[in-house]
Amino acid sequence: MGPNAGHTVIWREKKFGLRQVPCGFVYEGARLLIGPGVLVNPEVLSKEVEETKIGNRLGIDRQCTVIEKHHIEQDRTSEHLKGTIGSTGTGCGPANVARVGRVARLAKDTPGLQRFLADVPGEVNGAIKDGELVMVEGSQGFGLSLYHGTYPYVTSKDTSASTLAADVGIGPTKVDEVVLVFKAYVSRVGAGPFVTEMPPEKAEGLGIVEYGTVTQRRRRIGEFDFELAKRSVMINGATQLALTCLDRLFSGCSGARSFKELTPEARAFVKNMENKLSTPVKLISTGPDIDDTIDLRD
Repeated sequence: MGPNAGHTVIWREKKFGLRQVPCGFVYEGARLLIGPGVLVNPEVLSKEVEETKIGNRLGIDRQCTVIEKHHIEQDRTSEHLKGTIGSTGTGCGPANVARVGRVARLAKDTPGLQRFLADVPGEVNGAIKDGELVMVEGSQGFGLSLYHGTYPYVTSKDTSASTLAADVGIGPTKVDEVVLVFKAYVSRVGAGPFVTEMPPEKAEGLGIVEYGTVTQRRRRIGEFDFELAKRSVMINGATQLALTCLDRLFSGCSGARSFKELTPEARAFVKNMENKLSTPVKLISTGPDIDDTIDLRD
């Protein structure tokens, strides 16, 4: 993981395009940690810390790989990465290569990160032992996994739940729930196979036009891919599902906050998903506001 994937968060009527700071910053009592398996770009991180005002709550593991300017330059000038694969150009691939080659610079050796340094595995495991709630947030779609995705049109590391746990130093026996997040449709930026892709005109007709948070490139849009979803559920070991953007696929659902408020078509879509994937849908997003959420957890 690293700054090649962006998360758009709308909080208190302000829009944040986050690439390094965890989305959990909205919970003011939360300790925010970046684990040793995560790539860090100090400039991007500094900007987001200033924007979100969470400097006193942030911890970065000493072992994090630092993305340097020559990594970004290599990413953006590589004909294969930029031209063929459609890399985001954020330097993540070359930085991961440097880590494997044992030549990467780490957070502990970076002056601008000294005030944030922490033992993330120690903190996380300590919190679990004390009965505190720990949530590990991943980024990138499952289809972009280096091992399980549409290779070679993938990101530079695995994106499955097992790797997310390893990235922060949590053993598999410590994980209670795996929440797999699906959009009500599929989207991707850049090249690569896309089985359910629809023509841009059809997506526009549905009112679905998206641009990547990091690259600002227009996303390709497709219908929900049940075969890809089944494989994702299997490999991630999903115990529950969260469904986003249902309001964009079914316009009559915008702002719904209970299952009965959804249109019959939307309810049927959710039930069909649960039946085909043999996994319960527990959270449904019906709008950009944090309160536009249907919570089906017990």
